[in-house]
Amino acid sequence: MKAFYGDLRLGILGGGQLGRMLIQQSINYNVTVKVLDPDREAPCRRLCSEFVVGSLSDYETVYNFGKKVDLLTIEIEKVNVDALEQLEREGVMVYPQSRIIRLIQDKGLQKQFFKENDIPTAEFQIIATPDQLKNNSIPFPYIQKLRRDGYDGKGVYKVIDESYLAKAFTEPSLIERWIDFEKEIAVIVARNENGEVKTFPMVEMEFNPEANLVEFLIQPSTLPFEIHQEAENIAKKIADTLKIVGILAVEMFLTKDGKVLVNELAPRPHNSGHQSIEGNVVSQFEQHLRAIFNQPLGDTTCLSNAIMVNVLGEAGHEGPAVYEGIEKILKCEGVYVHLYGKALTKPFRKMGHVTIVDADREKAIEKARYVQQTLKVIS
Repeated sequence: MKAFYGDLRLGILGGGQLGRMLIQQSINYNVTVKVLDPDREAPCRRLCSEFVVGSLSDYETVYNFGKKVDLLTIEIEKVNVDALEQLEREGVMVYPQSRIIRLIQDKGLQKQFFKENDIPTAEFQIIATPDQLKNNSIPFPYIQKLRRDGYDGKGVYKVIDESYLAKAFTEPSLIERWIDFEKEIAVIVARNENGEVKTFPMVEMEFNPEANLVEFLIQPSTLPFEIHQEAENIAKKIADTLKIVGILAVEMFLTKDGKVLVNELAPRPHNSGHQSIEGNVVSQFEQHLRAIFNQPLGDTTCLSNAIMVNVLGEAGHEGPAVYEGIEKILKCEGVYVHLYGKALTKPFRKMGHVTIVDADREKAIEKARYVQQTLKVIS
């Protein structure tokens, strides 16, 4: 692979924080990076070799961008897959493969994939019309999810009883049985073209109930070894079945009776792997590059207890971002700040993350809570 000789032209569809962190790692591999994003102020704009402003969903824009690179990857799933398929036919390497992006873009197809391949997941039903929703076989309460374009808590609706149906989605969706889970967990898995597969150790997550965004995650998990093993084996099975090339985030529920159920997949670096930059021997961003360049995958061992805290825009604040309390948290040992280069804040917008690393787990948790209370993004 000519990546290491400065000749490889890598294209990234999406110019957000995931692309930004991917570029930061790719610099170490002498890779020339080009980015396509609709926002001329996107976080990647000043880090890449070439920044193109354009729609990720427009066929011609994606196709023309892809023709000028050797290898194309994504940092967001909402891209024009028809263009990616044509690029693949013409010899451009697209990782993850277009067929996988197409599958994951549609939560209905994703669920059917789980069912067909004996991947444990919540009972579900595909819904095409409001009438089907009213006459479904899954008891209240249940979760309704739009089949397409839902992310970060958007496109998800909890139907508690019949009175909630009036505000339910009318577009094609799926409904799934409400899981009264013990914990939300995730495993990042990587696979290269040679078929080598490696997982990162399972992490535990906490969500902001108002925004339905990951607010806090910790590794390594202290859940029983059998849970770790099961979650990581499920992630490996999915990666092998899909024959994906690249990184795959597998979000799961641990039920109160100890079952592991897959919730959703993301075929790219993911919020549940940010702590790996400081917390693991190899980060998820380097692992993704190793996988798509078909290089040996790196050592995913945890170096220490690592906690990732998402830095979200404060409620009631919209405008130029001001980071309040940053000097206070930087006085703490083992605190690493990652800001995403977003000039404007708004409520619950992801503005950055902070990783806290400490050999003492309780101290790490204590520092993480301090960071959450102290660092505020206001306008």
